[in-house]
Amino acid sequence: MLVRLVRVEQFDAIVLGLGVMGAATLRELSARGLRALGIDRHGIAHDRGSSHGEQRLIRTAYFEHPAYVPLAQRAFVRWEGIEREARVPLLKRCGLVLIGEPPGPVLSGIRRASEEHALRLETLTPTGLEHRWPCFHVEDRLEVLHEPDAGVLFAEACVQALAEQAVSSGAQIRAPEIVQDWSPEKGAAGANSVVVRTDRDVYRAARLVICGGPWSVSLLRALNLPLVVRRKVMLWVSPVPESLHLDRGGPVFAYDLAGEFYYGFPSLDGQSAKVGIHTGGSNVTAPEDLDRRLNDGDVTPIRSFLSRHMRGLGNDVQRHSVCMYTMTPDEHFILDRLPGLPEVVIGAGFSGHGFKFAPVIGTILADLAINGGSELIPPGLFSIDRLDGGLG
Repeated sequence: MLVRLVRVEQFDAIVLGLGVMGAATLRELSARGLRALGIDRHGIAHDRGSSHGEQRLIRTAYFEHPAYVPLAQRAFVRWEGIEREARVPLLKRCGLVLIGEPPGPVLSGIRRASEEHALRLETLTPTGLEHRWPCFHVEDRLEVLHEPDAGVLFAEACVQALAEQAVSSGAQIRAPEIVQDWSPEKGAAGANSVVVRTDRDVYRAARLVICGGPWSVSLLRALNLPLVVRRKVMLWVSPVPESLHLDRGGPVFAYDLAGEFYYGFPSLDGQSAKVGIHTGGSNVTAPEDLDRRLNDGDVTPIRSFLSRHMRGLGNDVQRHSVCMYTMTPDEHFILDRLPGLPEVVIGAGFSGHGFKFAPVIGTILADLAINGGSELIPPGLFSIDRLDGGLG
């Protein structure tokens, strides 16, 4: 009887998922001299997951937790370095205007982070804001904060640059290629490794980093992590007032209104501007079955918001895109080694606010894979263990 031998290609590290987090991790691993492989089911800078949408916000006055501030500051520096190496625009500082109801957790959280880390933050009156940017209409009951050093990241260009720089450092990429399963393996000398099987090949590595975005739920099914995937819709609307053009100094903006968080970006082309709702969203059972159609329920609340709170920014939808948030119960990330399998590292649950941190998260995940820990991780904030009892 003939026995078919399967050649298993060997690597020092494998990264599953090449969205912004996986691409940043692959770049970091290869830059440190590891023979690294990255696998993605769709390709680089695709629009099927959580790392697309043209623009993403980068900010430092972090209402979610002050411990994010040093990570955001480091991320700014890292993105600027990646941009210089890529020689294409990845980041533009344009400022963030945040409008909210006092007293609320968003405004108070921003002030807390600003005070703890001596950040540059400006308080504006509604009249002062409207004088500077006539596109806004702010009710007198609302408060206005301006973070002048915030900006936008050009999403697809960022992912592309990270992947290209990983390859330049020696990494290999297999995409599109679908991971079917992975499993630990005990070597003859007692050393552990991980075997990854895809629809095309079989690979082995001493370390595995899982950055699967919404696919993390299935890739980590045995852990039964409390992750929820939500469908999120982005709209590009027109017309756009001149004060909301990026090249005319238009800022990113966000409104925290009765528990609903609306956001928008300055227009890149002067023809349309991206807007959306950060809160809410329907649950997604399987990422591959995500409803990518535009429904009335996606459009109506945004049109209502625009008519009440913006001047000159129209509600004619020119196009849309759908992405996914992978949420943890406390909306903090998971950056940790797998319990009982220290050769497996997890980066998951970025809860709709992780993109900006990608270069720093790549460093953290590489630290965990190579050294077993990272001095960049705030104590307890991103551990798997916290999910049992919460952070309090």
